[in-house]
Amino acid sequence: MKIALIQLDIAFGKPEVNYAAAERKIREAAAGSPDCIILPELWTTGYDLTRLGEIADPGGQTTGALMSGLARENGVNIVAGSIAVRQESGGITNSMYVFDRSGACTGEYSKLHLFKLMEEHLYLQPGAAKGLFTLDGISCAGLICYDIRFPEWVRVHMAAGAEILFISAEWPLPRLSHWRALLVSRAIENQCYVVACNRAGADPANTFAGHSMIIDPWGEIVSEASGSEEILSGELDLARVREVRGQIPVFADRRPELYM
Repeated sequence: MKIALIQLDIAFGKPEVNYAAAERKIREAAAGSPDCIILPELWTTGYDLTRLGEIADPGGQTTGALMSGLARENGVNIVAGSIAVRQESGGITNSMYVFDRSGACTGEYSKLHLFKLMEEHLYLQPGAAKGLFTLDGISCAGLICYDIRFPEWVRVHMAAGAEILFISAEWPLPRLSHWRALLVSRAIENQCYVVACNRAGADPANTFAGHSMIIDPWGEIVSEASGSEEILSGELDLARVREVRGQIPVFADRRPELYM
């Protein structure tokens, strides 16, 4: 599976600017004939949390229409990062959507763990469902940023058979070392591919780390971006997942009845 990660520099609180930039980058990435394209976290708005009531996407409709059309037009799967979605209840979630090559929405996940250090809990509602989906017949999971600090939540998805963990993030530069260590750890302990798309650039309060990564099931880094805006490409050999899981049978040797 060929992957393209769009490490985007997000315009703070300007959805129309970000829609145009994402469309341009997706078309650029699609020219390389990837099987899947992934975007970062909150790419339509950035962390302009105080204005989400005005700029969040109602029901995800605008984003859904754009991503569905681009997936269908280019015959590519799109893990459409995450966006601020205004729900019918009036609450706002940080939600990821997944589109297959036909443009159908095949997955949806709202961030379960809200990051209080960046005041997410004051403006967003947490999700309450798993991030499992299928791409080209491959079982996958999609999680968002802070979720990677909760290995038990990641393991729920891997124990259900997921072979690829897609992560969209806005991870700050001061904790770049954590980003790299946590991603490698999640790959090793779950014997899966990790495809992690971070943003680049800065907003009024934060500078972000970039360094989007693809990591194989042995914990080896396949591809890693710089700190600047770029499209990172890499290839996954899914036979590698089965090879590593067969070599060290972590899942067969688990004793979950004793873990609680």
